[in-house]
Amino acid sequence: MWRKRGSIENDYIVSSSSSSSSSVSASGDSEEEDMGFLEVMVSDMKHPPPELGPMPDGLSPQQVVRRHILGSIVQSETSYVDSLKRILQDYRHPLMEMEPKALSARKCQVVFFRLKEILHCHSMFQIALFSRVAEWDATEKIGDLFVASFSKSMVLDVYSDYVNNFTNAMSVIKKACLTKPVFLEFLKKRQMTSPDRVTLYGLMVKPIQRFPQFILLLQDMLKNTPKGHPDRLSLQLALTELETLAEKLNEQKRVADQMAEIQQLTRSVSDRSSLNKLLNSGQHQLLLCETLTETVYGDRGQLIKSKERKVFLLNDMLVCANINFKPVSTRGQLEISSLVPLGPKYVVKWNTALPQVQVVEVGQENSTYDKDNVVIQNAGAKKHVSSSQSSNKVYLGPPRLFQELQDLQKDLAVVEQITLLISTLHGTYQNLNMTVAQDWCLALQRMMRVKEEEIHSANKCRLRLLLPGKTDKSGRPISFMVVFITPNPLSKISWVNRLHLAKIGLREENQPGWLCPDEDKKSKAPFWCPILACRIPAFSSNALDLQLGAVVHNPVQSSLLGFSAVSTSLPQGYLWVGGGQEGAGGQVEIFSLNRSVPRTVKSFPVASQVLCMEYIPEKSKEEQEPGKAEDLRSAADQPSAPHPTICLGLQDGSILVYGSVDTGTQCLLTCQSPGRQPVLCLKHSPEYLFAGLHNGTLAAYARNNGGLWDLEAQPTCLEVGTGPVRTLLTLDDTVWASCANQVTVLDAATLQAQQTFEAHPEEEASVTHMIKAGSGVWMAFSSGSSIRLFHTETLEHLQEINIATRTTFVLPGQKNVRVTSLLICQGLLWVGTDQGIIVLLPVPRLEGIPKITGKGMVSLNGHCGPVEFLAVAVSTLAPDVLKNDKEEEGSQEEKPDGPSPEPSALDKPPAREMRKKGILLQYRLHSTSHLPGQLLSVKDAPPAPGGTALEHSEEDGSIYEMADDPDVWVRSRPCARDAHRKEISSVAIISGGRGYRNFNPSSKLPACSETDSTLLIWQVPLML
Repeated sequence: MWRKRGSIENDYIVSSSSSSSSSVSASGDSEEEDMGFLEVMVSDMKHPPPELGPMPDGLSPQQVVRRHILGSIVQSETSYVDSLKRILQDYRHPLMEMEPKALSARKCQVVFFRLKEILHCHSMFQIALFSRVAEWDATEKIGDLFVASFSKSMVLDVYSDYVNNFTNAMSVIKKACLTKPVFLEFLKKRQMTSPDRVTLYGLMVKPIQRFPQFILLLQDMLKNTPKGHPDRLSLQLALTELETLAEKLNEQKRVADQMAEIQQLTRSVSDRSSLNKLLNSGQHQLLLCETLTETVYGDRGQLIKSKERKVFLLNDMLVCANINFKPVSTRGQLEISSLVPLGPKYVVKWNTALPQVQVVEVGQENSTYDKDNVVIQNAGAKKHVSSSQSSNKVYLGPPRLFQELQDLQKDLAVVEQITLLISTLHGTYQNLNMTVAQDWCLALQRMMRVKEEEIHSANKCRLRLLLPGKTDKSGRPISFMVVFITPNPLSKISWVNRLHLAKIGLREENQPGWLCPDEDKKSKAPFWCPILACRIPAFSSNALDLQLGAVVHNPVQSSLLGFSAVSTSLPQGYLWVGGGQEGAGGQVEIFSLNRSVPRTVKSFPVASQVLCMEYIPEKSKEEQEPGKAEDLRSAADQPSAPHPTICLGLQDGSILVYGSVDTGTQCLLTCQSPGRQPVLCLKHSPEYLFAGLHNGTLAAYARNNGGLWDLEAQPTCLEVGTGPVRTLLTLDDTVWASCANQVTVLDAATLQAQQTFEAHPEEEASVTHMIKAGSGVWMAFSSGSSIRLFHTETLEHLQEINIATRTTFVLPGQKNVRVTSLLICQGLLWVGTDQGIIVLLPVPRLEGIPKITGKGMVSLNGHCGPVEFLAVAVSTLAPDVLKNDKEEEGSQEEKPDGPSPEPSALDKPPAREMRKKGILLQYRLHSTSHLPGQLLSVKDAPPAPGGTALEHSEEDGSIYEMADDPDVWVRSRPCARDAHRKEISSVAIISGGRGYRNFNPSSKLPACSETDSTLLIWQVPLML
């Protein structure tokens, strides 16, 4: 039997709050705002702890685990509420009553802003939680309690105020510790007398970690809640509410930090300077800001000097600043009064417009700029020091490494010629024979491999920027090279990628590219929004009027791409585009995406118009493993599983299967559908290839012994209805097939129909698109402007959204809108319409219900006709690109001449860090590292003995990038676990339709240009 550990010291008495007070400003000049909360009065009466009764007999293993997770939730919430009480009772109240004051009342308001309201929220939640514990065995429900408690707007308001004020509060505390010994002594005494020795910082950081902890616990509860359980839908809705709340906190914190950083930079610039006017214009958006180390190398490649710089990437300029410290005391200590409350003072070193900034990789200088018309100077080159003054250790710069590699290549060519001459010798000579000559060649090749690894390692964390300077006396432009050392490879990738996308964002079609209609009438798109990278003709032949039919992305890793090319190119692989003329022939165009602009690499005709495509990856190892011994014996005699394939469905009923490796485009299989019915849609499962036909039939083709689809055998035909099967969806172990306004759910293994439900009340509104997200499926229809959400398990209709209310922001008065395409990618639902307009709507990313909670964005770039399709291209960067320099240095110290060993299993991240799904919840805080003194840190408490078997403790939020280390919080340094991250996704969205249209009325671009089939490609910032 489980019992709640600890006890509840107080009884809660709920009464209505009658006090009202004015709002608290950011500086804390006035009293706290009345948020309409119920006042929770605390009495001294003892209250028995919540208990679960004796465990009933016959509980399933999942029910037992759910009881333990409930215990973790109660224990976690009790600990959290106790921490909030400690902050108020042990710190705030004594400081307010202390005479003389160690901290003024105004500063106390700043430090403890909104903590009282947060405690009220969770005290009420805790009361309801305890009642659920008492009735757990009868109801086993908790999800609805989270929905009711944390869907209120006041919860977002108080937490948002607290999170946005956190850095300000920490700055006040740190300055008070340095200027008021009484206050510092007070903090030390409180920490020493506390049972767990947690600092004030350690207590105050808990509210920021609270929602990630809740999400982890509810994910575990959902994982152990079977389908059909009365709590399952409530848990999914609770996950949606918590994720939405966390995302809003993240976005509000990002905006607040962005504004504060720009204000801080503005204060550090002269009022009369042009940069000050630009920063004060309000038109600038901070995309990236980080402390990088600038390095200067000498002629011999030696490191002359290095210094930390603060680098700001704005939407149209790059600014580099010194972090300015001025010791004014005789002992060289920093004067507190010279420091601003929120972050250091900056001294701008240089700033330049983004279009003139170039990223130059080692060995790529020749293709980056015209050496005949550009003079290169290293930044800081005038301040060279003599070799005697520099340290004895010489650090070779990346250009020097590349020169040494070229020298080795030349030497190898000479040695190979010598080897040929030695082979012509008639006599035999000691130390002059073919064996020795071959050893020379092998040694030089080994040295070249080491040098290449050194250059590759140098490129990983070295950001080399070519910046414009003044012209020389002859009129030639002088550019100077700046070299920054980034903290890790992830940082380098992020800088190169954001610089590339920021330049694209300055093009006229992206100024602006999106309209964001919200309550505040703002139209500025967020920094993460997709950017229109290019628009290209869908077909290379302009002589034929070809209609678009379908598109798929065939991911192929390319090891030939350089480090920066990986960061700036579209997702690696090939884009297959199919179409044709109705009643005539079809066409397939293949584009290579291994660059920033796609190029056609293959084009070939097919017998009929292409209506649909399906990319089928290689079978996973689990799918290839036979379950029985006889299967294992027979598998040994079978050919290996095929490479990825592309399946095409044609208007004349043909199904074509092509090999997808590179651009060979070998047609592996071909067949005719039953009755030669047009193939409207294709989907695959591990066992079958499903084809939706025009006559309402679903044809299922099984795999043959070689792993390919057995198109020669008669397929299994299932009658779904009398109308066309317009769309299919494979979902876990089921297949959804639409016919008219109904959807039939079939078992993917037995092909037996499980259930049929009505997706739209109007019979003429046929289901045309289905797309899954989380625990829901969004559907679009052949008529009407609405999309509808259904639960994947209960098939319940959960939400309906009218897209016309969004498109009217671009085309006022146009209410007859029809949805022609759907796509879900990275928390965004893309909706294409028959007017050529594309709408983006935010949806949750986790296992919850993908309800739409915001107004989203409308693209000002679209097509002249219907958006025929929306597709996503995703590729993952190779793991060796992300390998940390420290790991390489460690391996090179042990084996300087050999290749780096493979990382051991011990170096792999914990299981929870390898989760595919997760929400980034990292509140970036302003820097207070300029303030003297020790960091306000708290070490992780040792694990409690006899821990549960859960994957994580109840106080763990690390999966959400919530760094417990204050060095990460305060200095905005990357998390240490970033070094272990094994995947970075490159994402692009492709839309297809007639021509290109810009919907911005103030744009100079043509309202509707060409009418040929056109592809629009949006690039999304790398998911780091």
